[in-house]
Amino acid sequence: MSIRRVYDPPASADGRRVLVDRVWPRGVRKDALELDEWLKDVAPSTQLRKWYAHDPDRFDEFTSRYREELSGGDAAAALAELRSVTGPLTLLTATKDLDLSHATVLRDLLAE
Repeated sequence: MSIRRVYDPPASADGRRVLVDRVWPRGVRKDALELDEWLKDVAPSTQLRKWYAHDPDRFDEFTSRYREELSGGDAAAALAELRSVTGPLTLLTATKDLDLSHATVLRDLLAE
């Protein structure tokens, strides 16, 4: 499983490409992004995303809160859908810093 920015060109090894952001990426036309699915519900809530604001000092707490969000409701269903994917999977996000992104938390959770 890999994580890539939506602004990077697709790679032949990407497999199933799933956008995991709640908001459509800026500057990307919907017909120009090569993806198989957009799972908005697996993204952090707007409230959590705004609280976090990609502040590195808040990443650990963000991770904990995000994992909690993924444990119920529509988010849990979307997570189950990702878990059911067989073969290569690439999580797509517009986030600049992948190491401090929700996509990294999601990848680690799926790998458990």
